[in-house]
Amino acid sequence: MSYIVITGAAGFIGSGVVSYLNQQGMQDLILVDTLDHPDKEKNLKNKKYLKLLNISELIPWLKGRETEIEAIIHLGACSDTMETSVQYLHDNNTNYTIQLATYALNYQIRFIYASSAATYGDGSYGFSDEHDLLETLKPLNLYGESKHLFDLWAKKEGVLDQIVGLKYFNVFGPNECHKGRMASLVYKMVPVARQERVIRLFKSSEPQRFGDGDQCRDFIYVKDAVRMTCGFLNNTQGGIFNMGRGSPTTWNQLSQAIFKALGQTPRIEYAPMPQDLLAKYQNYTCAEMGKYSKLNQLSFDYDIEKAVEDYVQNYLLKDVRW
Repeated sequence: MSYIVITGAAGFIGSGVVSYLNQQGMQDLILVDTLDHPDKEKNLKNKKYLKLLNISELIPWLKGRETEIEAIIHLGACSDTMETSVQYLHDNNTNYTIQLATYALNYQIRFIYASSAATYGDGSYGFSDEHDLLETLKPLNLYGESKHLFDLWAKKEGVLDQIVGLKYFNVFGPNECHKGRMASLVYKMVPVARQERVIRLFKSSEPQRFGDGDQCRDFIYVKDAVRMTCGFLNNTQGGIFNMGRGSPTTWNQLSQAIFKALGQTPRIEYAPMPQDLLAKYQNYTCAEMGKYSKLNQLSFDYDIEKAVEDYVQNYLLKDVRW
């Protein structure tokens, strides 16, 4: 028996990984998560797997199974960018990842983990995933810092090239209903657009650089992000890799795609950005994908318009999961 362990398996990207692997005929999966929300339970409905463990059960379960584990895909973490407990984030995001990585490295088990684009901070140091730039990055929040600390630990230990760290940019798509305030703006915009027939965006805080609604994000559909993630199960590549499209999408373009998916006439309103957001708001993010594309074919099954259409029409309006 050869297992693939997936932490955060009932979460957004994690449940997508389970769905994708099931589609590839793989069912020898050990899922790790806490089903603390009814929508996380829905994310696992009809999925095929061998066992579901609570996060506290994983480390004991792994002992004695060193030769049975093919890979660990570690996506479980506290992903709340507003979390204020340093100790909680350190324990859950940094130290727990160190524990799992150490186990995997000791027994030559493939280890793929979620870093985060939040490690790039305000983007003033760019969005390059080159290892020699790691120390220059300054995350804007404690969540990003907790992810960054593990990346730095792996570099200091000289093991970055033996594991895979993935810096996900703005991922959106099915199975994010449980995320609340951390859900994508697509998820939040659709019910407002349906009910009020309007989408409200922030006015530009840098009008000399961006028009209202022309602030940019590197949006990537979850189905593409998951396919790219699982691709690392089939190679021996190591290091930190950005997970984005490598091209920015404006909020106006995203809004237009939502209206089109809903069959509505576009109507966008712009409101001043709250003062407490001004210092932390990123007007531009774009993953540098050169490192990934040197080793893998950089291709996407979904452009932004097609992704929004699939998400809205096949999942949000039908209230179903991937």
